[in-house]
Amino acid sequence: MKIIVSGCLLGNNCKYNGGNNYNENVVKFLENKDYIVICPEEMGKLTIPRVPSEIQYSKTADEVLKNEAKVLSKNGDDVTKYFIDGANKALEIAKRNNCKLAILKDGSPSCGSNYIYDGNFEGKKIYGKGVCARLLENNGIEVISEYDVL
Repeated sequence: MKIIVSGCLLGNNCKYNGGNNYNENVVKFLENKDYIVICPEEMGKLTIPRVPSEIQYSKTADEVLKNEAKVLSKNGDDVTKYFIDGANKALEIAKRNNCKLAILKDGSPSCGSNYIYDGNFEGKKIYGKGVCARLLENNGIEVISEYDVL
């Protein structure tokens, strides 16, 4: 079984600010496992670096996927299309490779599996899913965060 994993957790500089979220526990967990590295935001054609984005006004990823809510950048640009496109590409890769598990970066508007930010760019976390995480879950793929890997 192949595993989908957020590239930033492996040290790839694909985070919004051009950095990464390297996580040694994830790297150790993946030793001797078959995995595929993704970055849904990069796959959706967002630049690196990029202006931070959040799902707006405590809305859900399901609402974004149904075009009932938006993902906006901190400067007010509607970047919803990029997030949905990247999530769809990640899902296509997961399906093509029969992936049943994804380890994604929590807090991300794409990859958050336990929490996201509330959409006001004030650093307030709320329970919720990122767009890609939710799409993968809606299609039967288990999504966990770096905090769930021990």
